[in-house]
Amino acid sequence: MNQEDKYLFLDTAISAAKSASTIINESYNRSVKTYKALTDLVTQTDIDSEKKIIELISSKFPNHSFLAEESGKKLNSSNYTWIIDPLDGTTNFVHGYPCYGVSIALMHKNEPIIGVVVELPLNNIYFATNSSPAYCNDDIIHVSKNKELINSLLVTGFGYEHGEKWDFNMKLFKKFTDLTQGVRRSGAAAIDICHASSGKVDGYWEFDIKPWDVAAGALIAKQAGAKITNLKGGKFSIFDNEVLVSNDFIHLDMINIINNFS
Repeated sequence: MNQEDKYLFLDTAISAAKSASTIINESYNRSVKTYKALTDLVTQTDIDSEKKIIELISSKFPNHSFLAEESGKKLNSSNYTWIIDPLDGTTNFVHGYPCYGVSIALMHKNEPIIGVVVELPLNNIYFATNSSPAYCNDDIIHVSKNKELINSLLVTGFGYEHGEKWDFNMKLFKKFTDLTQGVRRSGAAAIDICHASSGKVDGYWEFDIKPWDVAAGALIAKQAGAKITNLKGGKFSIFDNEVLVSNDFIHLDMINIINNFS
């Protein structure tokens, strides 16, 4: 794969994300919601957004595979797989809370090579390739340089299943709130990772996440200088259902606190 191909993939991902964002913006306060589970919403906007993304990418790369939140897997004989969250933060969108977006990643032989996240309704476009800096719009972004937890602002998320991991994360929420300047819960994982990537927050952790929640954001974070592991400090995989993202200074402190609660 040459650089020209990579930038064609990136341009396609950005174009698809922008088209999906237009659908989302135009359906604001008008989208019909249904339920996957008691508190897990899906809207016609999710479905329309995903359809548009897949349609646009398939028109350029008809042999590529897809892993998407709403339609699942579509496997072709290709080393390329697009991983799509057509509306990250659906519950926020339904309630008019201004934190949601679109996430598109491209994997080549299980290696992430493209990541694009559009933060709505601000229309900030975060993006990176695996050989470029990370950007927000026209600006290169970096993780924060805070060296102490006491000076840090963190963010986390909670899954829809209120089981043992949810209870454990509530305890972690309290512990980190005691040790930092605060913990936020925005409800959109891809946006949270981009905020950590750009230094708006210093760290992010979450259980019960899906590949489409983190695939694009994790690449953007890596290219922005973030440390990314699982919650025990081991190698990160988008398929592990957990993630810890922070700068290099506070990462080990966060791991030690999480593991001491385990």
